[in-house]
Amino acid sequence: MNFRNLTISDIKKYYSEGGSIEKFYSEYMPWLKEQDKEIHGFLTFTPELVDKTIKKLKSNSTSHLSPLTSKLWGIPIAIKDCIMVAGEKCTAGSKILENYVAPYSATVIKKLQDAGAVIVGKTNMDEFAMGSSTENSAYGPTLNPFDKTRVPGGSSGGSAAVVGAGMIPIALGSDTGGSIRQPAGFCGTFGLKPTYGSVSRYGLIAMASSLDQIGVLANNLEDLQIVYDVIKGQDEKDSTSIQIPASHSTSHISNFVIGLPTEFFDDLNPEIKKVILNSIKKSGLKTKKISLPSLKNSLACYYLTIFAEISANLARFDGIRYSPHTSRLTPPKIWDVYLKSRKQGLGKEVQRRIILGTFILSHGYYDAYYGKAQKLRRKIFDDFQKAFKEVDLIASPISPTLPFKLGEKTSDPLEMYLSDIFTVPVNLAYLPAMTIPAGFLQPADQRRLHADSHGLPIGFQIIGNLLNEELIIETAKLFVK
Repeated sequence: MNFRNLTISDIKKYYSEGGSIEKFYSEYMPWLKEQDKEIHGFLTFTPELVDKTIKKLKSNSTSHLSPLTSKLWGIPIAIKDCIMVAGEKCTAGSKILENYVAPYSATVIKKLQDAGAVIVGKTNMDEFAMGSSTENSAYGPTLNPFDKTRVPGGSSGGSAAVVGAGMIPIALGSDTGGSIRQPAGFCGTFGLKPTYGSVSRYGLIAMASSLDQIGVLANNLEDLQIVYDVIKGQDEKDSTSIQIPASHSTSHISNFVIGLPTEFFDDLNPEIKKVILNSIKKSGLKTKKISLPSLKNSLACYYLTIFAEISANLARFDGIRYSPHTSRLTPPKIWDVYLKSRKQGLGKEVQRRIILGTFILSHGYYDAYYGKAQKLRRKIFDDFQKAFKEVDLIASPISPTLPFKLGEKTSDPLEMYLSDIFTVPVNLAYLPAMTIPAGFLQPADQRRLHADSHGLPIGFQIIGNLLNEELIIETAKLFVK
């Protein structure tokens, strides 16, 4: 069987025609491991869990599950390594959690397994989801499947790379400021960041709790919608999760007006802008220029918010409760344990954000920084709500650049932070958005050397109002028809 670019439909057809799930995985898992040697998208594979799941799916105790009735029976799925799977390592890309084994599964994992999904491995990521290139992983970078000298984006770079490479149909990621959408754009695939609260965060290792959201990456819109439908919904274990209302009517989508914010498009690279606008034009939908004036301050608002929340959330990683690094200190002095464990176990970017966040939350500065950022966050939300009175959906770029070279931005944190300039407003406003592949563009410095190459992927995002995921997905079909 050709495993490259399989869809859920392809795999279900294989099973319906008498294909054996045991045979599928006995051939698929070795192929997956071999393919991953080229891009390092996975941190760990889960062969024992695969075998256990296959036996469960075949046993009488789960006779209610079948290839015909279950949405994801026997479908392989990859999971970002900050989402806990019981009995499997969950490192969040950090040395301080190098040997941490999850004692329970996230709600999304239970929902996937209840639907028959087979979890095949945990994917690479920027440490604690802090980065835009997956170069901050303590276990080495993931490579872009379209150009192995370039980054796949981040922080869900591992998930995006294995989906973009056609190695697996579905992967879960998390999105705090673009960490699903930006790598999806860099790897030429779809990436959905749902409305804040529409998918449970229980079992997700938190970075910034008011912004984090679990979402889906896929090469196929039908597959993406199937998985989103499985994982969405309120969860009593997550007080921020919300009840999903009845589906919206999608019969009027052909009359939608797409807003194009001047703040996003006016200074965009002309070649990237041309690819995106051509893709939007092909949909046949009307467009309208709009303004979101608060967006010019969104990056500052975002980083003040996440630095503060990172400082609070990562206080628990002290080297004592999870993966001790300095337990042999003699005599054991508590401050020595804290300082040495965090210095050895946390990377430079994580340390930088903790320090800045601690300063933001310190006495005398909380109102000046974090407090003001939250007031600005409200203005950003209000700007979007005002815009949605004029247009149905909003389109914007994903990144101001093509996928950049490995090491190109690692020496300049501010330059790396600017990679998120188009994606962070969505998280600040709690909104859903999805990356849609728009096309390819050859980097200027490679056009003579690789004239026959398709180039590097370019994606753009469609932003909807709260809980408008279904409208976004249905509208996206007009862009890829």
